[in-house]
Amino acid sequence: MSNIANTEINDQVIRPNYDRTALKSRIVHLGFGAFHRAHQALFTSEMLDKNGSDWGICEINLFGGEDLIKQLREQDHLYTVAEKGADATTVKMVGSVTESLHPVLDGQRAVLEKMAEEQVAIVSMTITEKGYCADPATGRLDKNNGLIKADLANPSEPNSAIGYIVEALRIRRELNIKPFTVMSCDNVQENGHVARAAVLDFAMLVDKDLAGWIETNVTFPCTMVDRIVPAATAETLAEITTLVGVEDPCGIACEPFRQWVIEDNFVNGRPEWNIVGAEFVTDVVPFEVMKLRMLNGSHSFLAYLGYLGGYAHISDTMTNESYRKAAFDMMMKAQAPTLNMPEGTDLEGYANLLINRFTNPSLKHQTWQIAMDGSQKIPQRMGGSLRFHLDAGSDYKWLAMGIAGWMTYISGSDEKANPIDVRDPMVDLFKEIYQQHGINTSVVKALLGIEAIFGTDLIKNEELVTAITDAYQLIITDGARAAVASL
Repeated sequence: MSNIANTEINDQVIRPNYDRTALKSRIVHLGFGAFHRAHQALFTSEMLDKNGSDWGICEINLFGGEDLIKQLREQDHLYTVAEKGADATTVKMVGSVTESLHPVLDGQRAVLEKMAEEQVAIVSMTITEKGYCADPATGRLDKNNGLIKADLANPSEPNSAIGYIVEALRIRRELNIKPFTVMSCDNVQENGHVARAAVLDFAMLVDKDLAGWIETNVTFPCTMVDRIVPAATAETLAEITTLVGVEDPCGIACEPFRQWVIEDNFVNGRPEWNIVGAEFVTDVVPFEVMKLRMLNGSHSFLAYLGYLGGYAHISDTMTNESYRKAAFDMMMKAQAPTLNMPEGTDLEGYANLLINRFTNPSLKHQTWQIAMDGSQKIPQRMGGSLRFHLDAGSDYKWLAMGIAGWMTYISGSDEKANPIDVRDPMVDLFKEIYQQHGINTSVVKALLGIEAIFGTDLIKNEELVTAITDAYQLIITDGARAAVASL
């Protein structure tokens, strides 16, 4: 079978220029998903081209994705990334991956042994918000999470990423091996702090001495990652086959833009990602909040109201002037005023850059994909900004409309009464609320009362309840497009 490990690929594919046999698995990465393939693994591959270091990556999928791991192995752990601009596409082959594991294919023990190997200096993660098994309301470990309950009952045979990390650190401590840095690369506010809280809470429940050792010896740097990477579709993979010259089932397409801001806090060494554009800083938080509110917040706004308005992709919503203007105003009027950025940060320039990225027609970024897991995303993308405006007495109508759009979307039915495939950890609760209220404004208070999403304060603010109720009613009666145009 021809694959990208062979030589017969197209000449325009940019190939790795380093000796892959010299690489060691110094990074273990949990979550070999689309984003990681187009971001951290690519940064690492480009860095290796420049400095010839030995920082290789062992890829691990803990849940699902067995076929992807098998395919990756079949092509010698090589795959391609197509960076699709509005006018041109660049195809790069990634060579930084040295090996791969999966508990279903190789067993839990093999995964733990790999994480405990002495040369492993970093365990990084793209496991999505829900992978941290944290309670969104408190930011602490959710002890009632099914995976966590099972892992606490049998810590030496973990299932969750948190369980694997704690058990691997326990083994390293027992063998007197230096710990690894735990580096979250997920779109989670203060992701390093979230990872640290979950790991320490879990360790405390397993072994207090181990928890103390982790607290003293392990670092959890925060990171801010940014690149629009749509999930691979049959269409994307067919296009990659044409661009590469052979099939690459692990290939991925993304936008040309990328950003990576990393807190420089590593306990056991780190790669020089900065030589290929990453930034090491002392405090990631301002950059992270800027991205979560301006990019991700407006993305969610466009995802819910765009899907309801009949738009399949983010770039489709940008063809509607009302959506385009509402997204820009959401960034500049609802989100930018809430930020506390270093002097000289050009927020309007950033907003214009985001609008251009959203408009890129080469990227088929589905509104449905971005709409997933809203219960985990809304607190970070809109909650903090809402509280800022309520305290300041300033205008937050774009946020109210975004939340009303989400509330309408999770009803499970669009404007033409077509079913919506709502994917969310709290989907059963949403169904229950909608069965009780139907498509009715009374649903607004019921949903605002979900403490894990909205805390206990927002439902008490009558002005906010009214604003979201009015926006919800407008979407129901006039449709999402008219509701967005009203802004």
